[in-house]
Amino acid sequence: MKKTILYSYISFFLLVSCVYFTSCNAPPNTETNTGEPASAINTKEEKLSDEALLDLVEERTFRYFWDGAESNSGMACERIHTDGVYPQNDQTVVTSGGAGFGVMAILAGIKRGYITREEAVERLEKITNFLEKADRFHGVWPHWMYGETGKVKPFSKKDDGGDLVETSFMAQGLLCVRQYFKDGSEREKALAAKADELWKGIEWDWHRGADKENVLFWHWSPNHAWDMNFRIRGYNECLITYVLAACSPTHGVPAEVYHEGWAEGGKITEDPPEAFGIKLPLRHQAAPEYGGPAFWAHYSFLGLNPNGLKDQYADYFEHNRKHILINRQFCIENPNNFKGYSKDNWGITSSYSMKGYASHKPERDLGVIAPTAALASIPYTPKYSMDAMRFFYEELGDTLMGPYGFYDAFSIHDNWFPRKYLAIDQGPIVVMIENHRSGMLWDLFMSCEEVQTGLEKLGFEWKN
Repeated sequence: MKKTILYSYISFFLLVSCVYFTSCNAPPNTETNTGEPASAINTKEEKLSDEALLDLVEERTFRYFWDGAESNSGMACERIHTDGVYPQNDQTVVTSGGAGFGVMAILAGIKRGYITREEAVERLEKITNFLEKADRFHGVWPHWMYGETGKVKPFSKKDDGGDLVETSFMAQGLLCVRQYFKDGSEREKALAAKADELWKGIEWDWHRGADKENVLFWHWSPNHAWDMNFRIRGYNECLITYVLAACSPTHGVPAEVYHEGWAEGGKITEDPPEAFGIKLPLRHQAAPEYGGPAFWAHYSFLGLNPNGLKDQYADYFEHNRKHILINRQFCIENPNNFKGYSKDNWGITSSYSMKGYASHKPERDLGVIAPTAALASIPYTPKYSMDAMRFFYEELGDTLMGPYGFYDAFSIHDNWFPRKYLAIDQGPIVVMIENHRSGMLWDLFMSCEEVQTGLEKLGFEWKN
């Protein structure tokens, strides 16, 4: 067993050496790359223990953010396609939100011994130096940037400025970096100070809009001002945005912005979804029957620990657990009769689809399973998530496993297995597996004094 695992990691690192740091790490030659899993194990003869499988998946997925990073910035690429087919001029585009998940993954990489502390410091210095010089709009980064220059790449015609939600995902990661290194060497303290400076420069209060409403706006553009006109209202993936806005010691917002904006004056609890005998505490935006895509239970809770987290609206661990249980049960019931759905092959969330990126959710089921949905849910559904992990690894094998972990999405029904990755889906896998194993990222984020102060201001309870 040990010898087999040793050979597997030798094979893995030989593969990684072929793809290291070329643009947004251009994919390996698909003529020679078989996509063989890192383990190189004949799973029919010898099975990995749960712990070994967790480590294999966590490390391989971590490599997306380490070996797959854009070379100039050190940031996570928006996407990596190992089939070599990219959207035009897209191979060096980096993402603020996915890279925020990535810096958290780097910290997990130190803990697991995938990289050294010194290697991590060097990479995080590169990332924070890039973020300092990159385009920012009232301290807020855009969704996409070019890794070579830091200049914004518009996400859409009018979305060419600051993206507050994606920035909140980066801020969540920067606070973890600060906490991890703040008592270290002089070099590490300087890195922590840089992360702190970037966090404190985010003007959350600016995003109340021109009339300073008691709500946060998702976008602002120097060319189009508030024309996107997208008010952030719950429930979706944006709880962390409101929490951090309340927490900021430099550009904070009052509690009524959360209660009147996010919670809509209490309407967030009206007519919540109920399916399969499971009732959610909170109404999900545009998903009244089954709840939204699974990532709504992930993005805000990579640092924000849902265990024991409660306010006047919900117990967030129970809310998220029920959300994921509905998602899984929908796949078991399989009302659309898609081939391959089962109690072990489940997980519907926004991901690639046969027609490009799509906002999958049970109410928009296209027959596509995304591994991140089940795997990043492991703190809520540990057994069911491990069952899914085993199915993906043992039954689908090299059809689904590539150099950076499981590919983004697949459809057994349509025999569709693209060799593509997205940062925003890979990141939660690493971070939530680590939180399940050690609680590391939760502990770092929740140790922030301003996070605790902000949660108190909003009326939250949480476990110390």
